Amino acid sequence: MTFITRLRLDAALYGPAPPRRPGQIRRPRLKGERLPNLSEVAQAPNTVCKPTTVANWYASGERMVEIASATAVWYSTGLFAVPVRRVLIRDPERKFKTQALLCTDLYADPEEILRWFMMRWRLEVTFQEMRRHLGFETQRQWADLAIRRTTPALLGLFSLVSLFAHRQMRQAAGALRRQAA
Repeated sequence: MTFITRLRLDAALYGPAPPRRPGQIRRPRLKGERLPNLSEVAQAPNTVCKPTTVANWYASGERMVEIASATAVWYSTGLFAVPVRRVLIRDPERKFKTQALLCTDLYADPEEILRWFMMRWRLEVTFQEMRRHLGFETQRQWADLAIRRTTPALLGLFSLVSLFAHRQMRQAAGALRRQAA
């Protein structure tokens, strides 16, 4: 499973743990030296950014962004050290704030990570519309089996209604064009 999420610009990221020395008695290190904050990396003049055109940027068309990516280790006391790929996203036009993403797939292409992250927008809108119009997540059933039946039925119903509405709108638009001509 690959996990992709936003990353705070002040997140504590580390380099990889140094190799274990021969004869070392203590337990092996989990992380290396702390890396600079991503806010510092974003402003550093030596940060190499790749200009990338992203299609369908949150439903507003194409957008040019700059991407800088590297691997790091995320570690929190008491948890496992997790190697991650961090992706820094800057807007050359300065219309949105610099953002950072992390991905647990170290070999994923940074542009692909950005596209995967942006795909969540459609899902979020779908669930918001489901809550607003169909009362999704407000079922009054007590039995787990009833909830497992109701939720997929609501999702299927919402999909069918959306498809029917889309078809009707296309047909109505075609009728309007013929009337206007």
